[in-house]
Amino acid sequence: MTTLRTTRTVTKQAATGSLIGLAIGDALGFPTEFNDVPQILAKTGPWREMQLPGPAIVTDDTQMTLALGRGIRTAMDRGVLDASRMAGPVRKEFVDWYHSPDNNRAPGRTCLVACEKLDSDRPWQEASQIGSKGCGANMRVAPVGLVPGLSEEQRAGAAQLQAALTHGHPTALAASDLSARAVHLLAQGGEPMGLVGQLRSYAYESRSRYHERWLGNLWTYSHDPTPQAFIARGWDECLQALERLATALRTTNPETDPCLATGDGWIAEEALTTGLLCFLLFPDEPATALRRAACTRGDSDSIACLAGAFAGAHLGAGAWPKEWSERIEYRSDLMSLGALWDS
Repeated sequence: MTTLRTTRTVTKQAATGSLIGLAIGDALGFPTEFNDVPQILAKTGPWREMQLPGPAIVTDDTQMTLALGRGIRTAMDRGVLDASRMAGPVRKEFVDWYHSPDNNRAPGRTCLVACEKLDSDRPWQEASQIGSKGCGANMRVAPVGLVPGLSEEQRAGAAQLQAALTHGHPTALAASDLSARAVHLLAQGGEPMGLVGQLRSYAYESRSRYHERWLGNLWTYSHDPTPQAFIARGWDECLQALERLATALRTTNPETDPCLATGDGWIAEEALTTGLLCFLLFPDEPATALRRAACTRGDSDSIACLAGAFAGAHLGAGAWPKEWSERIEYRSDLMSLGALWDS
């Protein structure tokens, strides 16, 4: 059993599958964002028959995922991944994205405000939007879950640091950590059936753990009395969201809008759980999972990009229809990162 699972992990190209799936979900959800389900169905027809638009244009979700991936690659070219090596390159990539003429895909206000402030000499903690837990923190975190060879402390610290560069709210940090954890577990051959339980256990274990080596004095910009109280707020909100997800998996009809069960996805913990719900409703039908995620009343591109990251990590590069994966925007960049982390 162990040998089979190891072989599957090596050959399925989890990193490529996850990154391509994220972008496909992003492109599927881009035209449906800000629409309710009746409006979406009027445009697309039955949701199970939804097709990838042509051209398959993505949003800032994929652009910032690539920015994070490039930043991590640069950091690891310089040595072991830690906060001192990671913060600078990722910050530079985020600022470059902010100034790019291609940054015209309705990016979130938090990312724009924070990246404008990151384009300075100030400490990154002063740029972080401490009150924001928007889904921009975790819609881009998949690379942290895909990079091989990281310790649990490195993976958690890197996931939270990349979130904190823009979204400083503790729930944004915890949801990003959980999103990266889910991608990692699935990429390593973890079974979808046990995923929610594993994430809940991880959240309980992490509840009072403030990663000072990665976050520095970020907590002091909040009103919390201690770093432990600061981070616990985020984990508690994520635990409540995971509880709703566990209930939804027992009770949700796949034909109804998943947002009704786990939230509209504009905030980090809801993007995580609604993206997971769409994936877990159809764990072996990745295209159906993305169609369900894109046909939602909420932040459909972010929900679908997270669902795509989970499904691709689980099933690998072969999960996606060839006619979709071959024409997704930024395909060569996504494939390059995937090849680096699949090797």
